[in-house]
Amino acid sequence: MKKLKYFLLTKSIGLGLNFKVYFQPKKAASIAYRLFSEPRRGQLTENNLPEILQNVPSQNFDAGEHFLKTYIWEGNSTVILLVHGWESNTSRWEKLLPYLQQTGSTIIALDAPGHGLSGGTEFNVIKYAAYIDVVVKQYKPNVLIGHSIGGAACIYHHTHFQNETLQKMVILGAPSEFQHILQNYVKLLSLNNRMKKELETHFSNKFNMEINTFSSSTFAKEIQIPGLIVHDVDDDIVSFGDGQKIADSWKNANFIQTKGLGHSLHDEKVYEKIAAFLGL
Repeated sequence: MKKLKYFLLTKSIGLGLNFKVYFQPKKAASIAYRLFSEPRRGQLTENNLPEILQNVPSQNFDAGEHFLKTYIWEGNSTVILLVHGWESNTSRWEKLLPYLQQTGSTIIALDAPGHGLSGGTEFNVIKYAAYIDVVVKQYKPNVLIGHSIGGAACIYHHTHFQNETLQKMVILGAPSEFQHILQNYVKLLSLNNRMKKELETHFSNKFNMEINTFSSSTFAKEIQIPGLIVHDVDDDIVSFGDGQKIADSWKNANFIQTKGLGHSLHDEKVYEKIAAFLGL
């Protein structure tokens, strides 16, 4: 019943946008972008924090329009920064955290814009990378670990911002081509060609780049530091081929193919391989 309701909701929204685009094209594109960029899950309140985040030192940072929330597990001078994905929050790292703590490192995790306890409602890779940069300037991490869109944001950050202390990156189930993400959204809502073109124009104008040039695999060609890329062949959220493309472009990266873990990639063997890769 929930799937049917979701199907009917998405199709009705798409039908309305397909009609509106003929009379108010810019307004229709703006609405479609807002629906695309505003997470519906992943937010938290101080009263419903998962146990893993309770009684953990935290810090709020000014990120321009909004504040961002970070959590700190103190350790030695080596700093690992954790970057979660779409409609998630810092608690997604609960199972990996013990493996990272065994390295003795200081671990920092941030909530993305519109997620966890961070402010804002708009979420995209570029805005996320700017949030990451606020934390990077404060803590100067040696390692970035990103999942899904968080992985794409880590790649974008490293190639568009400065971080001289970064030594390694771990990318888990990250998408490569933004064009594919947008195509999936268009398909979900059954948007017509005119609506699709208006939405593409809206994105291009907003980010001052053609959307077909926004590619993690293209950005990864510039990365010199060692990387570990993990992607599952049964990932039904981000195509396995996206992980392969990023790995093929990143000259100094190891690629681990898993099966049966899906998009979450929660697995003890994966955690052990991450810890071994970090070598801390």
